[in-house]
Amino acid sequence: MAWAPNHLARAFRHSTRVVSVPETALEISLRAVEDQLKICGHKRDADVFELFLSQKELTEVIDLSRFKKLKYLWLHHNKLHGITFLTKNYCLTELYLNNNAIFEIEGLHSLPSLHILLLHHNELTDIDATVKELKGMLNLKSLSLYQNPLCQYNLYRLYIIYHLPGVELLDRNQVTEKERRSMITIFNHKKAHIVQSIAFRGKVDASWNPRSPFKQKPAQRIPPDFSFANNVDKTVFDDPEDAVFVRSMKRSAMAITCLNWDTVPTREEKYLDEKGTESAQMLTITLR
Repeated sequence: MAWAPNHLARAFRHSTRVVSVPETALEISLRAVEDQLKICGHKRDADVFELFLSQKELTEVIDLSRFKKLKYLWLHHNKLHGITFLTKNYCLTELYLNNNAIFEIEGLHSLPSLHILLLHHNELTDIDATVKELKGMLNLKSLSLYQNPLCQYNLYRLYIIYHLPGVELLDRNQVTEKERRSMITIFNHKKAHIVQSIAFRGKVDASWNPRSPFKQKPAQRIPPDFSFANNVDKTVFDDPEDAVFVRSMKRSAMAITCLNWDTVPTREEKYLDEKGTESAQMLTITLR
């Protein structure tokens, strides 16, 4: 029976084996942060200016308010659903959140220094809530939102440009002056109505609902008795919008009148009296 003590010892070790407990999402996040601090050699939180936490399979992130001077944060290619962990990082200038599962960005308004924000390839659906959260970022210059459900809204790009006029690069494309003029015409109702009133003596409803599909107006027909450039047309319209349409189709005429210098004698001609005493003539040029 000499083998009994060894057998009992093995059985005892087997019975007291420690079962490992899976890490929680916050513990995984904390470990990822600590690993980065070790890689960069940071010993104090005040020395941390950047954190690279991409491709860590993170679903949550610990509160990062301890890093008061954090300026660059990479969190792309994870599994995040929100960004509530960013509340007091006032120095943050670049934030990379693309390729996650984020469906709301509540809390971003507390980042006034943000200059670059990448949010493409996420699950943002509410364009109004997104714009409301980004409105206070006066320093935001580069923004990406493509491959989000909200991009399916009608005139999405112009809507973002109108509400975030400081953005210069949207979805990797430069914001043009033509787009800025177009968004004023569509969304700045008061200014658009004034311009249209001056042009056509009427107001056109330029309201827009981002959730409504694009509706094309029915083709308007020109009355049979209408002729182009006929300024004495007396056609009576039942619908005022038809009158605006017809007037817009007319080509305006511009007349320029100036002195015909070929009929004015020079000093020598006056002295020699070669052109007689005929008066100078006026020359009129009409452009359409």
